[in-house]
Amino acid sequence: MMTMPFIKELRHWAAVRGDRTAVVVGEQRLSYAQLLQAAQHQPKQDAGTSPVVVIELPTSVELAIKFCSAVVQRRPVMVLDTQWPDGVRRALMGQARAWASSRRQQPEAPETFLLGLSSGTSGVPKAFLRPAISWHTSFLRSAEYFDVGESTLTLAPGPLAASMNLYALGESLFSGGTFLALPHFSPDAALDAMVENGASRLVLVPTILGLMAARGLATGRSGEQLSSIVCAGSEMPDTLLALVQEWAPHARIQQYYGAAELGFVSAVTMTGTDTAGDQGVGQAFPGAEIAIRDELGQDCAPGQQGDVWVKGPYACDGYAWGDDGLAFTVEAAAEPDQRWCTVRDQGSLDARGRLHLAGRASDMVNVSGANVYPHPVEQLLRSALEAAGVRAPRVIVAGIPDLIRGQRLIAACHDAGAEQQLLDTLRRAAQHLPESHRPRAFFALSELPLTGSGKISRALLSHWITEGDPRAQRLR
Repeated sequence: MMTMPFIKELRHWAAVRGDRTAVVVGEQRLSYAQLLQAAQHQPKQDAGTSPVVVIELPTSVELAIKFCSAVVQRRPVMVLDTQWPDGVRRALMGQARAWASSRRQQPEAPETFLLGLSSGTSGVPKAFLRPAISWHTSFLRSAEYFDVGESTLTLAPGPLAASMNLYALGESLFSGGTFLALPHFSPDAALDAMVENGASRLVLVPTILGLMAARGLATGRSGEQLSSIVCAGSEMPDTLLALVQEWAPHARIQQYYGAAELGFVSAVTMTGTDTAGDQGVGQAFPGAEIAIRDELGQDCAPGQQGDVWVKGPYACDGYAWGDDGLAFTVEAAAEPDQRWCTVRDQGSLDARGRLHLAGRASDMVNVSGANVYPHPVEQLLRSALEAAGVRAPRVIVAGIPDLIRGQRLIAACHDAGAEQQLLDTLRRAAQHLPESHRPRAFFALSELPLTGSGKISRALLSHWITEGDPRAQRLR
């Protein structure tokens, strides 16, 4: 029988600390005893008509109850983002029914507790199969690494439909802590919730952290109460690290790199005068091993760039649908935790075993046959702006269609300083790049192009530019 990832622990905390607050969303809150009772008394769904529990709710206490109920019932569960178009959500429900039907024909198939959703090349997200044991093992490791316990009050300001935040909910319930979420995000709402509830820990993406820290400093709402900040989703620039250290001087700042399909890959704790660039995205997460391989599958030397491979107990079991054969590759092994896996992200290991990412495979731009990863271009442009004293908190490089080159690079800056100085500095810096890596146009952004979970979306930026969206104005 499948070991569910946190129900045993939820029952334990409900028995020994039943009055302790488990979940808070806005004005609603539930104790451990209330959460368990509500989860156990949800109507049991007929496996014949509803094989997968589909949750289609905004971030709320009700969503947490339904998620826990699905796990109690030992049903595969899928959480939909309510911001997705109706057609996408209907398609996902149809895919889930088809998967469950085919699964009944394969009794030997591994048991799945979560159908996680990951962006794909089409309009319908692909679904990866998450076994319960992978989350249970992850909780054991992450609770220790991130020091999550009964006294921890975790604020995850992003939507619960995002796997990072859903995992933080499960991790908190596993550890006996209190989980805090927001019905709707804004920097002010997040800061108010943090202060009013006494949050001691944040779990979020760097973009959202930057918005909270900047707003907190501007309005006098310090992050001094925070003892821990955990970031993932993208690397943390040195400028953001300095801003956060000023805002939350007592917080241990930790960053991890992973992927929805891979789980945890690496992590790093920032202390003192550490810089994000020197640390990269850290060393292998406890229980994981990292290798860098070239296009022939051979191990790369330290400093040599190649595909990032990881071995450990945290990976998914492949896809229920949407597998294009490119996004996730697994080598066969006798035991699941001995499999080497990759999502084709590019990186290198330094002599101390620290992982440095060159770019996510999904971000790659093909310019006249050359594969270009935006991240190194962004780093060079950002460094040039900092050296010239030009204010530009965020530089984003993306590709847009080009009739001759296939794609061409553009660069955009958000909340930048004087436009002429900005443009002149960017043009000079671009001359130091290879021809294929030079942005062909530069834009000023009135707002950041973000996904629903708060991550930077290069695809959305490209759409703004190709569609002439006023939020992206070309610098001339």
